[in-house]
Amino acid sequence: MDFNSLNMKQFVKDAGSALSRVVQLTEEKLGTSEKTELDAHFESLAGRSDVTKLWTEKIVGDTAAVLTPNPGNRVEDFLFEKIEKKRPSRLSNLEYLGLDMTEAGNAFGPGTTYGTALIKVGQYEQKLGAAEREFVNSAHVSFVQPLQKFLEGEMKTIVKERSLLESKRLDLDSCKNRVRKARSLLGTQSNRDGPSPEFLLDEAERDLRIAQSEFDRQAEITKLLLEGVQTSHTSHLRCLHEFVEAQVNYYANCHKIMQDLKNELSKDRPASPMVRVNSEEFDLSSTSIIDLGPAESNA
Repeated sequence: MDFNSLNMKQFVKDAGSALSRVVQLTEEKLGTSEKTELDAHFESLAGRSDVTKLWTEKIVGDTAAVLTPNPGNRVEDFLFEKIEKKRPSRLSNLEYLGLDMTEAGNAFGPGTTYGTALIKVGQYEQKLGAAEREFVNSAHVSFVQPLQKFLEGEMKTIVKERSLLESKRLDLDSCKNRVRKARSLLGTQSNRDGPSPEFLLDEAERDLRIAQSEFDRQAEITKLLLEGVQTSHTSHLRCLHEFVEAQVNYYANCHKIMQDLKNELSKDRPASPMVRVNSEEFDLSSTSIIDLGPAESNA
């Protein structure tokens, strides 16, 4: 038998299996065929897997939006990761702001009060931007990437194996229906040119045993994978702690940068404007109300 004949036979077999599954599924929808139910523990594991997949996808998406607000940049990062290349290094908005402030300060004159202040603020805005970029990279590596890897690896495998289990379940129930129909033919006269009811029953029972064995094996494989989701939760918890730690360090760093900037600016803050009234000087920045009118006589 040549290779093409083998391929054709396999194609016919696969097509027959697919048709049987469609028929079985249709009969189940119509309520004319029974469905093999999985045990409660398996269904509980499957439900937890579905919830894990749903919320992990949401968390990854939300975190990515926080770390990279620009949707275009997120798409670019995604594409670079898919082709296994390093994510592009780009300046943050704070760094762009800092650069423009520095250039503006030089344009206005570094010897002027305003120009000097712009240069100082620009330098510290660039520090903030660098801190933000460092936080984004750290959070991506410690939190987003592990969750993405889980979705694209373990969870993708679980979805595939559950789909295969459903196919095995449909094959099993289809074989059960064949056995029931074959048993119902026992005692009836067979077609002279066709197989006897006993032969059809033996064949159906043999196929049923094979289908049951394949279903049980696939159910066990899928169950083991579903039980591993709890281990993934433990791993994700560690990633969550690392993400929070990265945030703590980032905001502490930002606070220190802004305090340093505040101290630098306070050194060069111009004196408050003064006004002289009746040989006395008043600070216009004061919040007290100054009555400049003539005093009323008690007379």
